[in-house]
Amino acid sequence: MSCIVGLVNAKAGVNKPELLPKEFTTVIDVAGFLSSGQENRLRQEIEDLEKDTGYKLRVLAQNYPDTPGLAIKDFWQVDDRTIVFVADPTFGNIINFNIGSLIDLDIPQSFWSRVAGKYGNMFYWKEKGEDASIEGAVMAISRCLREPTGASNCSEVF
Repeated sequence: MSCIVGLVNAKAGVNKPELLPKEFTTVIDVAGFLSSGQENRLRQEIEDLEKDTGYKLRVLAQNYPDTPGLAIKDFWQVDDRTIVFVADPTFGNIINFNIGSLIDLDIPQSFWSRVAGKYGNMFYWKEKGEDASIEGAVMAISRCLREPTGASNCSEVF
């Protein structure tokens, strides 16, 4: 996996599997940014996206150092078709991504920067809330991954 935007788990050595849920889920909110209804909607969107495209999107909402950290890799079985989206306001921009190498081939690198710039900037999430940033970014990713691959795919972030 290559880090495209931001610093995901920037501090070495964070591995707290005790912060992982007991059962598998595609959305882990250790920071409490999302309501249960929002989590359920995001899980459904992510499930549909994976079924429709084969890409795996995983969302971790955290406040460093309260994070499962490296433990998510095994928990989520992260591979080359996985996007790990970490929402963490610790470093200013709340949106950070780790992108699997196969996704990196299909989606322009500039897309990830645009999503982080629109939904992750401090002005956006302080005004609208961390939850709105997370939901907006997930929906932008979902729209992008459903577009046909080509020269202009994912050129707009709604």
